[in-house]
Amino acid sequence: MSGVTNPATVAECLRVGTGFAQGDRAWIADQFGTLDARLAGFHADATELEVSVKNRETRGQKVTLECWIAGRQKIVTTSAEEDLHAALNDVRDDLRRRLNDTKTRQEPRHNKHLRDTGPPPQAPQTADD
Repeated sequence: MSGVTNPATVAECLRVGTGFAQGDRAWIADQFGTLDARLAGFHADATELEVSVKNRETRGQKVTLECWIAGRQKIVTTSAEEDLHAALNDVRDDLRRRLNDTKTRQEPRHNKHLRDTGPPPQAPQTADD
């Protein structure tokens, strides 16, 4: 278990922005549901997601997913896929990858480079010690 008392979920943290109606929120949250496991390590009151689309269902469509987690840099993922469902899946998967990368960088036990360096060498002990 993550130890977070109020874990973040997509349903709780998602806002729909430009290009989406409030009625779209439920099916977007359903499509983003696989992010719940990744977001569960963060507090719901310190996590926000916002999805928006420019030029919806046209050739120049661009879907943007922004994620704010307190104490971390904002993560922005975008997709220019022409199919709206494919674009939503693309930004969702990219966000999951970026969250995983961020976690790896912040937790040395999961970072092979930091783990392999080992503890600093200590001076040899003498008989007087």
